[in-house]
Amino acid sequence: MMTRRQRIISLLEERDYSVSELAMALELRGRGSKRLILEELKVIQRIVKRDGKVLLIKPAECRKCGFVFKPEINIPSRCPRCKSEWIEEPRFKIEVR
Repeated sequence: MMTRRQRIISLLEERDYSVSELAMALELRGRGSKRLILEELKVIQRIVKRDGKVLLIKPAECRKCGFVFKPEINIPSRCPRCKSEWIEEPRFKIEVR
């Protein structure tokens, strides 16, 4: 039986995922599911670095004006440029360096 963290690592080694997609793949529901995955991703980032891999982050992007956020483990709530809440979540993937 794999831990949740091991399952996330396994999924991210196959392809890129958003936080919402990871929550669905892990069958996590509820208000804190995205926050839980974000916390796991922060730990995973350190784990994979130790193993000679890297957690790639495709940054969040505003769907209204195209503003691109910093590549970080976070889901922005609002665009600083146009104030839209229509934000494309960041995507994550693990690659060997």
